[in-house]
Amino acid sequence: MTRKIHIFDTTLRDGEQSPGASMNTEEKLVIAQQLIRMGVDVIEAGFPISSPGDFRSVAEIGRLAGDDCVVCGLTRAVEKDIDRAAEALATAKRPRIHTGIGVSPSHLHDKLRITEDECVERAIHCVEYAKRYVEDVEFYAEDAGRADQAFLERVIQAVVKAGATVVNIPDTTGYQLPEDFGRRIKGLADNVIGIENVIISVHTHNDLGMATALALQGVKNGARQIECTVNGLGERAGNTALEEVVMAIKMHGEELDAHTDIVTQELTRASHLVSRITGMSVQANKAIVGANAFAHSSGIHQDGVLKARNTYEIIDPADVGAAGSEIILSARSGHAALRHRLAELGYTFEDAEFDEVYQRFLEIADQKKEVYDEDLESMVQERQRDVAAVYTLEALQVSCGDPLIPTATATITDELGVSHVVAATGAGPVDAAYQAIDKVVAVHGDLAEFSVKAITRGIDAIGEVTVRITAEDGRVYTGRGADNDIIVSSAKAYVNAINRMIQTTRSKEGK
Repeated sequence: MTRKIHIFDTTLRDGEQSPGASMNTEEKLVIAQQLIRMGVDVIEAGFPISSPGDFRSVAEIGRLAGDDCVVCGLTRAVEKDIDRAAEALATAKRPRIHTGIGVSPSHLHDKLRITEDECVERAIHCVEYAKRYVEDVEFYAEDAGRADQAFLERVIQAVVKAGATVVNIPDTTGYQLPEDFGRRIKGLADNVIGIENVIISVHTHNDLGMATALALQGVKNGARQIECTVNGLGERAGNTALEEVVMAIKMHGEELDAHTDIVTQELTRASHLVSRITGMSVQANKAIVGANAFAHSSGIHQDGVLKARNTYEIIDPADVGAAGSEIILSARSGHAALRHRLAELGYTFEDAEFDEVYQRFLEIADQKKEVYDEDLESMVQERQRDVAAVYTLEALQVSCGDPLIPTATATITDELGVSHVVAATGAGPVDAAYQAIDKVVAVHGDLAEFSVKAITRGIDAIGEVTVRITAEDGRVYTGRGADNDIIVSSAKAYVNAINRMIQTTRSKEGK
């Protein structure tokens, strides 16, 4: 059986320290419920002495958690901090006080202005003082990543002897390289007497983009707890992302001799919840929970995924609660992806016919960042409207604007294959296009209705125009056209209505 790695979630404490990510107690409770549902081992609910709101949050989350998980409150190595944390944690069935002090030369000399001996004395005192209130005391050695290794081991040895149950080794500034950090953890595991009786915890930051790698190196070298946040929220560039370390351990459990008890199917829900409450958007290419985490745009990738998901996906989207793999249609998509999506929409084509469809798809894709299902529906319907058409609009160029007179030049092919190039002016660009079309077509109708709508999202959406024209006999004919250019859509709709009028007339005469 692999080692159990405890997941210590600090979204509600360190995560909330992200600029703009502050939460009130009610919002923290909502997130805490999700963390409990997800199965985290420890919730760091806040810094009780920092504000009445944080105090209340720790107390309420302690009441909410019951036996489900440990609830932790942060303190400095100051008696009044510890007193306040103990008061807030009185509601918790499984309370933990998290106390500590800086141990790097920078913290000792510049921030705290104390000697190494004074640091050790204060570390021992804060642990012993916290033990008066709770049995479970975690000690953090702030900025351990930049501390002298021998001094770090001295401090940790002292707090283990004083009764700490967890020792937290933070790379507070995200400074370390993963292998160096791993050696630092191994040094503690090898040299601190009694360390086997406590949990080594790692708390890593992402200043150099290596928080997850640092945490995993910690696990590889003896750590049994990872301190992390949902979506990697936290000071500056953030903390280790909970979803990343959990899935990395799941994928490499044997190699790391590790497992967690996290319900991974809740990861995406947790990500969305935290993003919504904090207002901190998740980047699209974020590992595990980003919008593009299981999206495929390249034609080669799409073909591979459609044949076998694991060719380009190492994680089943269902394992993290995601909706599923997504094939993103764009100018880079190949035949396989387009065939697959059209088939899902109910359209199948023979090879020769499909080649024409694919070419039209590429024309649309070149004009849009992404081609949606509605675009495909419109494309197929537009093609169906062109089949057996009497007249086909091949090209349209319009010039207009104040003080120009709207002018349209249209190229129209008739059913005999003869191409007609005509030009006309009008009251506006659409009217000019219709006047030009009228110079070619054999029948005419009065425009009775004109409507336009965007059928897909975004500013590059395809616009669909519907027109109704009235013939001399009073019959009304409807035409539709779709294109990225709304004037072209309008012209296509008018030609489509004319074609319908001619086809209906011919059908009646044939009888």
